[in-house]
Amino acid sequence: MNLLQQVKTLVLKDLVLEWRSKHAINGILLYVVSTVFVCYQAFKSVDPITWNALFWIIMLFASVSAINKSFSQESQQRQLYYYSIVSAKAVILAKIIYNMLLMVGLALVAYFVYSTIFRNPLGDPLLYLFAVILGSVSFATVFTMVSGISSKAGNNSTLMAILSFPVVIPLLIVLVKLSKNAMDGLDRAVSMNEIGVLLAINVITVTVSLLLFPYLWRD
Repeated sequence: MNLLQQVKTLVLKDLVLEWRSKHAINGILLYVVSTVFVCYQAFKSVDPITWNALFWIIMLFASVSAINKSFSQESQQRQLYYYSIVSAKAVILAKIIYNMLLMVGLALVAYFVYSTIFRNPLGDPLLYLFAVILGSVSFATVFTMVSGISSKAGNNSTLMAILSFPVVIPLLIVLVKLSKNAMDGLDRAVSMNEIGVLLAINVITVTVSLLLFPYLWRD
């Protein structure tokens, strides 16, 4: 099989396994819905800046919970089997694509639940929805790369936190600024710099993953 066929097969495998068990996705959805409900009971009503910040805090921790086990749930025997039949680039690309799909679905559910319970007028709903999708994709690429690195260090959660911090903080700053522009209803041209930065982060993260993961995979 060529690279694309390998990636397609691995993504379908992850989707089938997730569909059969549903434990992870159900747990994450429960976390998102319950967190939104608790925030609503605690605050009832918040100003737009707090509304925006709370949403991205919820998405950040939901992303960590969803992607943290991307590699740890794969046994050593299964990883050895993958090593013998597919390339390392196919493995990391498949994990990135699968986590992108997972995070986009999770983000859309979280956004609609959050905006329904915590009503807040959005100046540009389409731009905010775009920011949510782009942010979930960015979380998926960053945390998948870090999860792949930490899996080769005994799935050390501390290492994952340390490696994620330098990338996640700038990512969150840009996401909050982009979504704040959408809430204020500013002209979309104003947000092009933030969109360009987020796209660049995704491209760099995927490129680094493709370059670095094959060396980790050999170990």
